[in-house]
Amino acid sequence: MHNYATESDALVPLNRAEDTYRRLKEDLFNFRLLPGDHFSENEIAARMEVSRTPVREALFRLQREGYVSVLPRMGWQVRPLDFEKFHQIYEVRILLEESSLQRLSRKDKVPSIGALMQAWCCPPDLRESNAKTVWMLDEDFHAGLVAAGGNPEIWRIHHDVMERLRIIRRLDFTKPQRVSATYEEHAAILEQIHRGRIGEAQRLLRSHIDASRLEVRKITLSMLYEARLEKSNI
Repeated sequence: MHNYATESDALVPLNRAEDTYRRLKEDLFNFRLLPGDHFSENEIAARMEVSRTPVREALFRLQREGYVSVLPRMGWQVRPLDFEKFHQIYEVRILLEESSLQRLSRKDKVPSIGALMQAWCCPPDLRESNAKTVWMLDEDFHAGLVAAGGNPEIWRIHHDVMERLRIIRRLDFTKPQRVSATYEEHAAILEQIHRGRIGEAQRLLRSHIDASRLEVRKITLSMLYEARLEKSNI
C-alpha cells in the first residue's frame, strides 16, 4: 500500500512551528520567561509537548527578532531589556512618522483620514477598553499615518521598527489612564492634520510618542519586579 502525503500532512510541521513560536512569544511578552533567564530546547519542548524541531525553528525566529540569544554550550537566554536601545529605536520611529506627516504637507490633497477619525475622535462612552484591542487600534493608527505619507519603503521600515518595540509598547494600554490619554492625544493629532496644520501635528505626535515611551518603561520595570518577586516565592 502506498503512503501518500497529503497537503494537510505537509502543513502540520509548519503549523506546529508557528504555534510554538506564538506560544514562546507570549511567554516572553507576559514575562513568564524573564529577561536574563537561561533555558534549553529540551526544557521548552517538554513543557510545550512538542519535538525539538519546532522549538528550534521558533527560537531561531525569535533570535532574528532580537528577543533571545543562543550561547555556546549554554543553551538559550532571554535577552535583557536594553532601554537605551529602545530609546534609540523610538527616535527612529519618531523620524519616520514625522517624515510621513511632512510628506502630507507636500500633497495637493491630504489623503482621507476619516477611518482614523471615526476610531479615535469619539466620546468616552464609545471608546474601547480592552487592552489588546486598544493596542491593535493604536498600531493601526500609527501605521495609517505612515501609509498616508505614500512611501511604501518608509511604511515597511516603520513596520519593522514597531515589531522591535512591541514587547514593551503593548503594556502602555494596561492602565486605564493611558488608554484615555491615547484617545485624547490621537484625536488632537488627527484634528491638526484635518485642519492642515502639519507642523503642529508633528509636535503633538512627538510629544505623544515620548510620553508613551516614558510610561512603558515605568510599567515594564514594575511588571518585571512583580514577576521576579512571584518567581522567587514559588
